[in-house]
Amino acid sequence: MKKIVIVVSSLLTFLFFCTVSHAEDQPVTQLKTFLKASKSLTADFKQVVINEAGNPVQTSHGVFFLQRPGKFRWNYEKPFQQQIVANSGKVWFYDQDLEQVTIKKLDESLGSTPALLLSGDISLEENFIMEKQGVEVDMQWVKLSPKNQESSFKYILIGLHKGSLGGMELSDNFGQLTRIYFSNVLINPPLKQTLFQFQAPKGSDVFSE
Repeated sequence: MKKIVIVVSSLLTFLFFCTVSHAEDQPVTQLKTFLKASKSLTADFKQVVINEAGNPVQTSHGVFFLQRPGKFRWNYEKPFQQQIVANSGKVWFYDQDLEQVTIKKLDESLGSTPALLLSGDISLEENFIMEKQGVEVDMQWVKLSPKNQESSFKYILIGLHKGSLGGMELSDNFGQLTRIYFSNVLINPPLKQTLFQFQAPKGSDVFSE
């Protein structure tokens, strides 16, 4: 589960650190407009993990909060309670059932491709081949295929619903798909900074990497 959580939070964070340039296709233009306008965001999410046989093996629900640059809180609420909090170049992963906290540097936790994009506003087109994918489930889809052959991901699909974030699909090199559906998306809401502060609960084991 922790690997899945890291992958999803990494790519979501990477999404808000990027800009898109020279976009001519309508879905890509919508993505460019959305990224430029989104300084903060909150949403509910449903995450479905699909195995190599095409069967769903895990479904999770929760909520996330994000503020540029470099701050996010990703709360998994069902069926297990887990939290990821990023701030000041660090990420805290908290597993409530295990009573365990793992602390990593932001770049170390994100994987090779997203880590390259955390230093500032970097063009998606310099790092990905971007292709429009048409409309499915009332969303305009954009496919991002990494130009770096050593990337941990085969591709990323980003779905836009009425110009806002609607869904994502992540395909890794192990044949696993992770699909995320977003709802109740709010763009640029005022967020309390305490959301991005984390203190290990009393009695939990803390590991720093």
